Amino acid sequence: MSTHIHLTPLHDISAADAAAWHRVVTASMAHDLPGVPAPGPEQIHAQLTKPTLNSHRLNWLATGATGSPVGVAGLRLFTSPGRDHLAELELHVDPAHRRLGTGSLLLSEVVAACLAQDRRSLIVEAAADSPGEAFCEKRNFRQALALNHLILRLDQLDEATVSQVAEAEHPGYRLTGWTGTVSDDLAAAFATAKNAMNDMPVGDLDYGTENWDADRVRAMAQVIADRGDTLLTLAAVHDGGAMAGYTEILLPRGTAPRAQQYDTAVVPAHRGHGLGLWLKTAMVRRLRAQHPGVVEIETDNAEDNVHMLAVNHRLGFRSYRRTREFQLDVSAV
Repeated sequence: MSTHIHLTPLHDISAADAAAWHRVVTASMAHDLPGVPAPGPEQIHAQLTKPTLNSHRLNWLATGATGSPVGVAGLRLFTSPGRDHLAELELHVDPAHRRLGTGSLLLSEVVAACLAQDRRSLIVEAAADSPGEAFCEKRNFRQALALNHLILRLDQLDEATVSQVAEAEHPGYRLTGWTGTVSDDLAAAFATAKNAMNDMPVGDLDYGTENWDADRVRAMAQVIADRGDTLLTLAAVHDGGAMAGYTEILLPRGTAPRAQQYDTAVVPAHRGHGLGLWLKTAMVRRLRAQHPGVVEIETDNAEDNVHMLAVNHRLGFRSYRRTREFQLDVSAV
């Protein structure tokens, strides 16, 4: 059934390649993730052409007998110590062209690339109870993590809760914030705080560890800026100079109404003081004051991350969909 499918590795991404990719992703998401905004053409072009942090991408385009795009696969190969065993897959097939072997062909190419690059684990995310989940289960991926996605509508906030949390005193701590790259005087403290994310719940994922230093946090901010997105950060700084916690929000390029929550973390020595909720509430106030075009924030939490789920529910986030992280042991294929 797949004999009329042609796979092309994409190296120097052209405008036509990016447009074909966008067409497949838009069709796939409209079918599998109704209500979830698809990335725009400029976002897709940036995703395919701009450098990523401590990783590189391989991309494939599948075309049908008439030359029209029917499927895409993107493979992110992590390169930093502690994660250089790992690869992450994005795979989409146009719903009008499914069950013809396109996904299987793309996956075969991806697995071959993983083996050639000496990767042990391949991870991919799929919506719960979706065709993607069924695809993974049939191909020996195992479910390793369940994620709960939540939305916060900024026009439906409990203003009393926002005021109470934002104005509560936190003796010994102050808030500071920035857009884009952290200032030099805070870079080392920020990197130390970023390492607190290494104890977040990851289920059974062979996710490895990320080690942050000042240069890496600067590089991350530059990668985001280069693709046209905006990164907002708020941090809680202790009187002793340590960064006790932080929260990050990503604003996609353009005027997208939905912001994406990136990391929120509180350093273990500073937990139990309500800093996570304080930071997230202050970020909501900042968004409403500085970015009135943003109407909602999307975040996700591991379903067993009961503490952060409680923080998000207190602020007003509500569950709206679930996804699953699947993992393939490449060496056993």
